[in-house]
Amino acid sequence: MEVSVAEVLRKKNPAAARWIPGFAVRYLARIVHEEEVNSYLRDFADLDAIHFVKACLERMRIGYRAEGMEKLDPQGRYIFTSNHPFGGVDGLMLADEVSKHFGDVRVVVNDILMNLTPLAPLFIPVNKHGRQNPAYLRMFNEAFDSQLPIVTFPAGLCSRRTNGTVADAPWKSNFVKRAVASRRDIVPVHFDGELSNFFYRLSNIRKRLGIKANIEMLYLADEMFKQGGRHFDIRIGDPVPWQEIRAEGTPARWAERIRTNAYNLKNSGR
Repeated sequence: MEVSVAEVLRKKNPAAARWIPGFAVRYLARIVHEEEVNSYLRDFADLDAIHFVKACLERMRIGYRAEGMEKLDPQGRYIFTSNHPFGGVDGLMLADEVSKHFGDVRVVVNDILMNLTPLAPLFIPVNKHGRQNPAYLRMFNEAFDSQLPIVTFPAGLCSRRTNGTVADAPWKSNFVKRAVASRRDIVPVHFDGELSNFFYRLSNIRKRLGIKANIEMLYLADEMFKQGGRHFDIRIGDPVPWQEIRAEGTPARWAERIRTNAYNLKNSGR
C-alpha cells in the first residue's frame, strides 16, 4: 500500500501527465514527502482509519488541547466548521478530537486525498477541479443523512496572509445549506497557528503575477511535516441551531456570521 505521485498525476489528469518531465515529477515526490508518507502507510497499514490518525499524530509528536467539546450533546447531529490554518494536520487533529466524543467522524476533503487509502473511510471526497464523481456524490449524501458528525473547512483552502494577518478567505455558504437540509446544528471551531513565511510569500507572489493555479498547495505536505513536535489549541464554540438558521437570514450571511464566531473564539478564553 503506497502512494506514487506519478500515478496520482496520471489518474487525475492523464493528458497533462504525459507532458510533465521526469525531473518535475521527482521534485513533486520530494516536496510531498512521498517516501515518508509511504513509511506511514506501511507501518500503520493494519490500523483502522481513526487509529491511523492517532498513530500519525503520535509519530509526528503533535499534541493539542481542545476546549468546549464537553458542552455538546453526545446524541446531537453536528457539522463542525473550522478555520483552516494548516491545510492538513488541523483536519487530523479535529477528526481525532471529534471521534473521542462521538465514536466516529467524517471529514469533507479534496478527492485527491482518497489516495491515502487507510484514511479513506473517514473522508467525504469532493472534486474541486471538475465534475463530481457519482460514487463520491452518493457518499456525500449518505454521510449528511447519517447520524455521524461531519467536519468541514468552508474556506475551501488553507489560510493565507494578507496585510500581515493570517486568516481564511470568506467561507463558502454550502455548509449552511447542507446543515439546514440535513437538520444539523453548526459548531464553529478555531485553531491557533500559522504556516511558514515561505508558504505565504509564495502565495502572495503568485497572486501578484496573476497566476490562478494554486501552486503553493503543492507545498502543503511539506508544511504539514514542519508542524512536527508542536502543540496546538483548539477551541470549540456553541452550536448554532439549524432551526434558527432556517428562520432568518441568507446562507451567505450565516456563513459570514459563523466564520466570525469561529475567529472570536481565539480571544474568548474558553
